[in-house]
Amino acid sequence: MASLSRKRGACRSSVVERKNLLTVCRFSVKTLLDRSCFETIDDASPEFVNFVSILEHILSHRLKGQTTWFGYESPRSFWDYIKAACSKVPHNCIRSIESMENVRSSRAKGRAWMRVVLMEKRLSEYISFALKDFKTTRRFFEEGAIILREEAGLLADTLIGLNTIDFSFCLKGEGLDDSCPAVIDYTPYLKFTQSADSISSDEEEMRTLGSSCSESSTPDKTATAASIFTEQSNLVSKCKRFEQKYRLALEQKGYLEELVRLREAQLSAAVSHNKALQQSLADTHLSHTLEKQQLEYIIVELQNQLTVLKNNDLRSRQELTAHLTNQWPSPDALDANAVALDTLLYRKSTGEWEEKSFQSLEQLSAGMSLTSNTQGKEETPSLRGLCGSLTSVASYKSLASLRSSECLASPATEISSPGVTPS
Repeated sequence: MASLSRKRGACRSSVVERKNLLTVCRFSVKTLLDRSCFETIDDASPEFVNFVSILEHILSHRLKGQTTWFGYESPRSFWDYIKAACSKVPHNCIRSIESMENVRSSRAKGRAWMRVVLMEKRLSEYISFALKDFKTTRRFFEEGAIILREEAGLLADTLIGLNTIDFSFCLKGEGLDDSCPAVIDYTPYLKFTQSADSISSDEEEMRTLGSSCSESSTPDKTATAASIFTEQSNLVSKCKRFEQKYRLALEQKGYLEELVRLREAQLSAAVSHNKALQQSLADTHLSHTLEKQQLEYIIVELQNQLTVLKNNDLRSRQELTAHLTNQWPSPDALDANAVALDTLLYRKSTGEWEEKSFQSLEQLSAGMSLTSNTQGKEETPSLRGLCGSLTSVASYKSLASLRSSECLASPATEISSPGVTPS
């Protein structure tokens, strides 16, 4: 029960703290806009000092500490978060802040960054860009932080109104000293403002009081003085109301103008990006169409070439068949004893080729027998394929009687080595 009440108390305190900081920030922005109508805002302006203190508290709300190698948590400054989340902002000032010689501590660099972006009129842009990097934001802040809530987006929109103010700061002043804590002054926002209904009721009471005084035989001078005082107070209250309405309208006008300018810039950027995407899509579609046409043309060309090659192959086969059929002589017209054979004999014993001519198969057989007898049991010479003209079927058939260890070769064949000797 006690733990539940503690949790409820902690949750309520966190909610109240967030609400107070955001409300005071809105009030601070309005007072800055008010003051800028009459004078230049610099480091000495109390409204500005209060505003940067409030913004520092908001950016440091529930900021996680940095864990060291030994497991301890060292305190962190909001500058570490801004440096990590806003490093990709176009034309950012982070590198120039880091290179400042008189600003060394992390908190002092964060305060210098606030002043620089206010002079550049880009504070809202930086905050919005940092909020979009949700992964980095979750890494730096604990649950319940203002930066992790939906109100942070409203805060960025509130800060747009500051872009209408021309700030002038000295980055070497005492405001950058990290030894000075950021203390918020709440008293400017706690003043009592009398409502219009309350003012009218007070006026009615004054009139009633004046009439009662006149009825009780009060001199005419007293009544006249009371009426004059009432009229003056009415005029003063009316002037105050008009002045307040004028300032409110002026603030709203500046805020709306800045908001419209920002939205117009975003719209123009979106339109240009859309045009670029459409142009890229059109170019891609055109290149795809051209590639498709080229591939179709290549496929048709390859099909035509394949058809031509098939026809040529079929024609070559037919011509080769006809040529071989026409060159082979008829068995009836052949002379059984007419043979002309030119052979090359390879002798393994000498390693040389020997060219011989035979007029008949009987001479060829006799030559093979003589060679075999002279070599004894040695391996017979290798012979490469037979080359010549067979003029007899009997001669053709007698080739089968040759021993398998002998080969015949054509003299026209280019011989570079004996090759493998048949077994």
